[in-house]
Amino acid sequence: MLILTACVSKKDYLALQEKQKETQDLLNTATVKLNSCLADQAAATARLEGLKEQLADMRRSNEALIKSSQDLTELTSKGAQNLEKSLESLQERDLKITRLQDALNRKDSVTLAIVTSLKKEVGINDPDIEVNVEKGVVFISIADKLLFQSGSYNVTSRAKEVLEKVAKVINSKPNFEAMVESHTDNKSYNKPPLIDNWDLSVKRATSVVRVLEELKVNPQQLIAAGRSYHVPLVENDTAENRAKNRRTRIVVLPKIDQFYEMIEEEMKNLSAGN
Repeated sequence: MLILTACVSKKDYLALQEKQKETQDLLNTATVKLNSCLADQAAATARLEGLKEQLADMRRSNEALIKSSQDLTELTSKGAQNLEKSLESLQERDLKITRLQDALNRKDSVTLAIVTSLKKEVGINDPDIEVNVEKGVVFISIADKLLFQSGSYNVTSRAKEVLEKVAKVINSKPNFEAMVESHTDNKSYNKPPLIDNWDLSVKRATSVVRVLEELKVNPQQLIAAGRSYHVPLVENDTAENRAKNRRTRIVVLPKIDQFYEMIEEEMKNLSAGN
C-alpha cells in the first residue's frame, strides 16, 4: 500500500478501489448465477434421468403389450380354429344322427308295412290271432288251441291255413328273420320222448318251423325257440289264464347283422361325403 500510495495519487487509488469493488460484486453475482445454473443443471439432469427411466419403462410396457397382443391374437386364432373344429364335429355328429335316424325310420317303415301285410293276409277278426308291434319288431301271437291239440306238438290243419298266409308275408321280406317262439303253461308235462315243458315248447316251435319250411320259407330266415312256462302273460292260477299263456309267437324282425351293415353303409357314405 505504501508503494501503491507512493506510485499513484489518492484519487486514482480510490478509483481503483471502487473498480475493484464493482469487479468483486460482478464476480459475486456471476458466482451466484453460476451456482444457480449448476443447481438447475443438476435438477434438469435428474429430471432427464427420470424421463429416460420412464421412457425405458414405457418401452418395456409397449413391448409387453405387443407380445400380449400377439399371444392374444394367437390364442384367438387357436380358439377360432378349435371352435370351427367343434362346430364341424357337431355338424358331423348331427349328420350321423340323421343318417342313423333315417335308417331307423326306414326300418320302422318296413315294420309298418309288414304289420299291414300281416293284418291283411291273416285277418284281425280272429280272437286267437294277434298281430302287433312290440319293441320295434312285428309279432303274430297264435293261441295254442288253434295250432295244436292238447298235449300235442302236431300242427293242426286249420293252423296250416294261417301259417300259409304268414309264410307269404315272410317270403316277401327276404332280409328279415322269423323266430317261432313257443310258450306253455306251468302244468307239469311228461310224455315220452318229451320229459318236460321245455321239450314241449321247443318241439312245438320246431313243428311250426317245419311247416313254414314246407311252405317254401327260406330256412335261413327261420329260428325255433322254446320258452317253456317262464314268460307267462298272466298268472297260471286259472284254466282260462293257463290257456292265455299257452301260445306261439312268430316274431318278424330284421336280421341284426344286415341292420348293422345298413348303419355301417350309412357311416361309409357319410365319410365319403366328408
